[in-house]
Amino acid sequence: MPRTAAPLLTSPIPRVADSDRRRTSASVVLRSVLEHGPVARSTIARLTGLSPASVTDYCARFAELGLIRESAVPRRSKGVGRPHLPVDLDDSRFVVGGVHVAVPHTTVALLDLRGRVVARRDTEHERTDPALVLARAADGLAALLAAAPGRRPLGVGFAAGGWVDRDSGTVVEHPLLGWREVPVREVLGAHTGLPVHVDGHARSLVNAERLFGQARGSRSLLHLFAGNVVDAAFSTNDVVHHGPRSQAGAIAHLPVPGGTEPCDCGRVGCLQAELSELTLCRRAREAGITDGMNPMHVVGAAAAGDPVAVRLLRERSRRVGRAVGLLLDVLNPEQVVVTEVGIRHRADCLAALREEVGPGRAETVSPISFPDSVLAVAAGSVALDVVYRDPLAASPEAI
Repeated sequence: MPRTAAPLLTSPIPRVADSDRRRTSASVVLRSVLEHGPVARSTIARLTGLSPASVTDYCARFAELGLIRESAVPRRSKGVGRPHLPVDLDDSRFVVGGVHVAVPHTTVALLDLRGRVVARRDTEHERTDPALVLARAADGLAALLAAAPGRRPLGVGFAAGGWVDRDSGTVVEHPLLGWREVPVREVLGAHTGLPVHVDGHARSLVNAERLFGQARGSRSLLHLFAGNVVDAAFSTNDVVHHGPRSQAGAIAHLPVPGGTEPCDCGRVGCLQAELSELTLCRRAREAGITDGMNPMHVVGAAAAGDPVAVRLLRERSRRVGRAVGLLLDVLNPEQVVVTEVGIRHRADCLAALREEVGPGRAETVSPISFPDSVLAVAAGSVALDVVYRDPLAASPEAI
């Protein structure tokens, strides 16, 4: 039989670039509402460079999805023409879940679309077996959602220190927890029935800062996280750098000149060994300040006037400042955010850190914008970043 000719295509094949353009446009419109709402559609068009018709279309779709709503009070533009109804985020309907697994405990939380913590609970680890930890986290999220019947979840964000691969949804390695190749997205997704998004906590806090924090609008941002785990993240032009298999920001074993702390890797003076909260608490125990592993006990002792506790916190902040200085030399960001227990609670610790950074760059360094909810915000922002990058695809499961 003779071959038949293939039918001619009568309509163009949609291009990937068109899809990317629509996603980017939707993102900038919703970000404008987040940053400026209540805001007129005409103002959004001016801020974003999109046509008024496009902005109106996106706003109508967001309203249908329940992401935004019209303000109840109309506004008149300079007293001319018909009054308009500004649009604003509808932060009463949706939440994202957050799961942050730290060395001593797991934090589970619900966050609204503005990145505010709606509900939260911390659970101390009985064991760090990943199956047990993730199952308990899922139970904790279910309990929080049951206590918030008017809220609907868009998804779950998971954050932790160590090596976390965003694309595969896996904790590749977390030595302090003893985790290796843990398929977090798969496990949490099976427990919750919700979309799960996974990332390292240093990177997720960069996203939290650019969406909800004082660093919003920075063209380049460095974040140093100094907890039990010490790692870093860097963003330029609103994009966080991940690197192959999300290994960017692994600074735990950078050598610290003059460092004396032994590291599990066999060397002495690695950055994490020197700066870890585990080291701070051990030194506090040796000084008789505390008998536990909670760095807030050291902060409390310093607040009560213990001079040794004050010295330990200031010295640690100075060491963090030296690390910030090294990273500034390499990356030269516009702004630096540091998550560290001393500078979160004490002005003298922030001053000590900035002194080590040096007078020319000290004012570029600031503490994290969420001092009382760092871990909850880190986890929830993994999911919120997805919502704001692709808002039209982020919500169908919840509607």
